[in-house]
Amino acid sequence: MEIKNHQIQRMLLIRFSRMGALLILTLTCLVSHPLSSQAQSKKRSFNRPPGLDGSAGITDTKYSPFARLQGVPMQDVAWTDGFWADWFKVCDSSMVPNMWGLFNNDTLSHGFKNFKIAAGLDTGIHIGPPFMDGDFLKWLEGTAAVYAHTKSAQRSKLMDGIIKVIAKAQRPDGYLGTQVQIAAMSRPDSLQVFGDTLSFEAYNMGHLMTTACVYYRATGKTTLLKVAEKAADFLQRYYEHSSPALARSAICPAHYMGVIELYRTTGKQKYLELAKKLMDLRDAVTNGTDQNQDRIPFRQQRTAVGHAVRANYLYSGAADLFLETGDSSLLRPLDSIWQDVTQRKMYITGGCGALYDGVSPDGTSYHPEEIQQVAQAYGRPYQLPNFTAHDETCANIGNMLWNWRMLQITGEEKYADVLERTLYNSVLSGISLDGKTFLYANPLAYNRDQPFTLRWSELPRDPYIGYSFCCPPNVVRTIAEASDYVYGMDKSGLYLHLYGANWLHTKTEAGDSIDIQEITDYPWNGKITLALHKMPSQPFTLHLRIPLWATGASLMVNGKAVAGPVQAGSYFTLTRQWQSTDKIELNLPMEVKLMAANPLVEATRGQVAVQRGPLVYCLESTDLPKNVDISSIRIAKENPWKAIKMKIGPQQITALETTAFVAPPAKNKAALYYNLSDQSDRPVKIRLIPYYSWENKGRADMEVWMPLAAK
Repeated sequence: MEIKNHQIQRMLLIRFSRMGALLILTLTCLVSHPLSSQAQSKKRSFNRPPGLDGSAGITDTKYSPFARLQGVPMQDVAWTDGFWADWFKVCDSSMVPNMWGLFNNDTLSHGFKNFKIAAGLDTGIHIGPPFMDGDFLKWLEGTAAVYAHTKSAQRSKLMDGIIKVIAKAQRPDGYLGTQVQIAAMSRPDSLQVFGDTLSFEAYNMGHLMTTACVYYRATGKTTLLKVAEKAADFLQRYYEHSSPALARSAICPAHYMGVIELYRTTGKQKYLELAKKLMDLRDAVTNGTDQNQDRIPFRQQRTAVGHAVRANYLYSGAADLFLETGDSSLLRPLDSIWQDVTQRKMYITGGCGALYDGVSPDGTSYHPEEIQQVAQAYGRPYQLPNFTAHDETCANIGNMLWNWRMLQITGEEKYADVLERTLYNSVLSGISLDGKTFLYANPLAYNRDQPFTLRWSELPRDPYIGYSFCCPPNVVRTIAEASDYVYGMDKSGLYLHLYGANWLHTKTEAGDSIDIQEITDYPWNGKITLALHKMPSQPFTLHLRIPLWATGASLMVNGKAVAGPVQAGSYFTLTRQWQSTDKIELNLPMEVKLMAANPLVEATRGQVAVQRGPLVYCLESTDLPKNVDISSIRIAKENPWKAIKMKIGPQQITALETTAFVAPPAKNKAALYYNLSDQSDRPVKIRLIPYYSWENKGRADMEVWMPLAAK
């Protein structure tokens, strides 16, 4: 085809314009990014020491050259009473032992038996999905995180025995994948490592690495860490000569986070080089898919598409890689995708992945070959249905993991807001209050009369989700590790990201002791008292998070109001030479707020959701008078709310009561359309409970979004 001179000139102009724009964007990022100069100086002054380092939380960013913040060691924070102490107690006494019973029940699950068979200690076939190894390892990670606080000798013995089996199951070359290994026992010619692009082998080994790091930090033992290093060495050798096509087997890339955490723990540079290789191979894939997040290179992505779990794990891994390398080509997509998710594709609960089944790119291409079917997917902007919301618990946990890493990069409060919203609502909803039953999907409305069955539905809560048990151990490890998200540190001082009654006993980088007791009934009450029992002798800074929802917050030190505005959506900075008798009192208004959605969210137009503090509330049909249909409830904007204490199962919650209105029922419920009644709405008393606690009082209809009553 002939190309005219003026066409060539135009093509060159466009290309140079784009190059110029890219250069400007790069320079802007380097100049304006909040950590640019600090990161460069930190890179010069912080050298990761060789050898093992176990003094960290779930992520160890204290030597990460592009981290603004780091966490505190996992043993340094202990819940004392209230909300999180109650959840931790349930995790320790119910979740961990109950889930061990499920994984160690050979007639129900081969979660542990698969390892025993691969180790030659038992006989049988592999049973379970291809990611069963990773599911079991997530439970083991949660068990280790609980042990970090309880130091249970019984748990220590149990973990030691399990790890011996896992180590024996590992091949001499470091490969560990029970599904492939067990199949090869009866058919040696079938051993095909990474032979399936839908394989979860790397995913499983990624959870092995993460679990090994947490186990080492909790116990000081290197037994599982040695297994993880052998697995990482296997991946290093494998990917050294892999083509991008072979790299596609890395579905759901949990191993990005695992490899980098192994690098942080061991100090071995080769694992960081492996992480770089993994990302570069992914970006070199041709003919990829949105189901695997590699249809286009990650560095070119600007919106969230495809499978939400795999997407959020990829974003978390990319953020980890930026923390270690400062590669701005990773930060640009992360910033853009974060805006897309939080402003157009995230539920009010922090849930992600609205669609059970979707296509991508949906409605954005005229090329049929680009339209791809995607499961458990991010949908179109503002496509947030309620009854059919998928919101897989794992995707929501992935949202937390991603925002935690963005918070380490920037120190910006907005990431803590999303982390808190997700944790309190769409993560806790994935497990019952007694820790024994689970939700795979987390819809925002449910009605027993709905004339369809959702393909991934698990209602009511299920004690064992046979086809996909990935979410239950994921939420158990998250609850076990919740205290790791509370605090952060930098050279200037201490950050308080989340609130809950706890004791902090830690040290600064210079070795100064910090002992702080936090006294609060948060999230039920917004009064937070910090008793500073021991602080550095020199001036020290405390950064107190003021959540975006906390308009009108106030702050006092030793009974006197602080100077300056306490602005919602920021960290309030207090710098002074503290005394052991000092007390800080932060008051976050816990007023009930009626929340509306963008009008482009078609499913919630004309409706409101109820939020108090960080908690989103819902209405269950069991809290309505008999013969009152949940779909007929209208929320009155002007009517007051009353907070009341009540118990559901083993836990206490704060419910909300108000007077709402009941619309006249339709004359024919089966009719698709009907004339609106001229009868008046009548008042009715209703009670709302936190969304995370629904489906704990028996099967019931539920709604988060409710129509607003006419004046």
